[in-house]
Amino acid sequence: MTNQVQDTFHTDVAPIKIGIVGLPNSGKTQLFNNLTGTYNVVANALLTTIEHKKTRCEINGQVCEITDTPGIHELLAQSYEEASTRDYIFSEKPDILVVCMDSNRLKQSLNLTLDLLELGIPIIVALNAIDETCRRGIVLDTRKLLHFLRVPVIECIALSGQGTDELKDAIINARGIKWEFTYGTIIEKGLSQIAQLLPSDLPHTRKIAALLLLNDSYITDFVKQFSKLTDSDLYKIQDSVRKTQQDFQGNITRVINNRRSQWVNDIVDEVVIQQSISPREYERTIAQMCRTPLTGIPILLFIVYLIYLAVVNCANVIAGWMDETLWVPVHTLINGWVGPGFINDFLIGDYGILSLGLANAFITVLPILSVFFLIYNTLEDIGYIPNLCVLTRRFFEKLGLSGESVMPLVLGFGCKTMATLTTKSLQSSRERYIAIYLIAFAIPCAAQMGLNISILGRMGLQAFVITFSVLIAVEIIAGMILNLILPHEEKGDFIQELPPIRLPTVKAVLVKTWYRLIWFLEEAVPVFIYAALALFILDKTGILMASKIFLQPVIEGFLGLPLQMVDALILCMARHEAAAGLIINLINKNLLDFRQCIVAVTITTMFVPCFANIMAMIKELGTARAIVMTLIINASSFIIAGCLNWTLILFFIS
Repeated sequence: MTNQVQDTFHTDVAPIKIGIVGLPNSGKTQLFNNLTGTYNVVANALLTTIEHKKTRCEINGQVCEITDTPGIHELLAQSYEEASTRDYIFSEKPDILVVCMDSNRLKQSLNLTLDLLELGIPIIVALNAIDETCRRGIVLDTRKLLHFLRVPVIECIALSGQGTDELKDAIINARGIKWEFTYGTIIEKGLSQIAQLLPSDLPHTRKIAALLLLNDSYITDFVKQFSKLTDSDLYKIQDSVRKTQQDFQGNITRVINNRRSQWVNDIVDEVVIQQSISPREYERTIAQMCRTPLTGIPILLFIVYLIYLAVVNCANVIAGWMDETLWVPVHTLINGWVGPGFINDFLIGDYGILSLGLANAFITVLPILSVFFLIYNTLEDIGYIPNLCVLTRRFFEKLGLSGESVMPLVLGFGCKTMATLTTKSLQSSRERYIAIYLIAFAIPCAAQMGLNISILGRMGLQAFVITFSVLIAVEIIAGMILNLILPHEEKGDFIQELPPIRLPTVKAVLVKTWYRLIWFLEEAVPVFIYAALALFILDKTGILMASKIFLQPVIEGFLGLPLQMVDALILCMARHEAAAGLIINLINKNLLDFRQCIVAVTITTMFVPCFANIMAMIKELGTARAIVMTLIINASSFIIAGCLNWTLILFFIS
């Protein structure tokens, strides 16, 4: 049994430090959830885990500190995420490594496992997704795999929790083994010489020497950070690396890789049993259709239309029913108990903590997000998102972005903050700046997307089409301008790894939806209440009315919106969902018409990225550049919304 241990947990015995490592999208986070009893988002997509997640728990009576790490293909790092995982292994010195081995990608998983075996750290292999392997007509001989690796191999189906108890037992009984893997006399001699020059306090010096020999672009920084080397010491190490490379007759990288590949292939030949007749893999056909323009674009449009119908015909109906059934009786009751005056205004007035705060969050916003997240989480677990990245890659290249930048942009439709943080993996500072700008500008996150659809759906499909056409056009123009004015850099090659298309399990989708809604309520409800309280104080002190009078020429004249939209713009600074809830209330009061609704959604989508996203922008760009970017985005949102308003007046709306 695993029990969650709070941060205040005290013990005289140091916890067992366990690191979960594996290929991207191999099931590491699900294993983490199973072992710790906590929940972190699991998705059939890359970059779901972008930072280390650490939790203390008890496993069979032993206190453990378990860390979930970003995906890694091998210790020879090719990205920031891979380097951070490797640095964790080298610097944190975990007692045990749980290797989440994807049974569908056995060769790649074995290549990583070989790297980890060479470190001498106790290892447990969790052979995950064996049910999918069996459905493809492939059987893995686990006993033979255990024989070759000489470490525990536990068969797992992480999504259903199968194998978790066996994995816990293996963790408690884990033991280290001495593992030797040689690359030939000349290479081994060079590795020994390089290792001797490395600082004595540096862990895994033989492996670090091998990474230096393979010209790892991140390892030198780690060595310099871990041990304060002088320029002279660093020069000696680099000179020894060059000498070993020159002494070797041939391509030393190719020889090392061939030696490793041979070891992997020998194991695969013995372990994998392929049936002569395998079931048809319809997943490949569906995936191909999703990323081919001829079929992928209609599929994308169908999905968007399906979301639109679900939000308009289901979420809005639920929200209306909850308002009539839950909020109206409460409002009537309080109104009867508390007569007109200060207390009434404070509780259920236009800026009341119950009306604009709690009711806005629970009655207006929550039902819409529930329906939207159910659909979005289903698409995520199917594996549609990475295929959408491939479909849109050529389009984004026109904006000066390589295929490497596509995933963060698409992830922005889920969470703009997480998407911004994933841009750290982009090698080009130019692409990183463009991607962060476009994510912050006119891309609505999942929560805002669902609410925007709900708002526009009340005005009909035409309002939805016009608004999102404008937002798409704005993104394209912004990307083209940035592509023109920013200095160009040389683009590197990029290969998009695609996860398999999977049928999602109902339980997994419901659990993820439940936790995302809980996280929304935990984060948003206090913000909704504080925002309502702030507006209440501003209203009672007269500051709000003074602001509205000052902004009246812009809000009513240029934007063509009612003055109440000032409240929505202020709420945007706290949380966009609160502003969207207020807009819905304005529609219900007949204060926004067709044209105004389009303009309102457009400006609130572009106006002021959420506070968490601004913090992520500061982290990736620095304070000055992030603030300048935010100011430019806010000014642009007013100009674009105003131009849209007058365009609608002159050409579309009588």
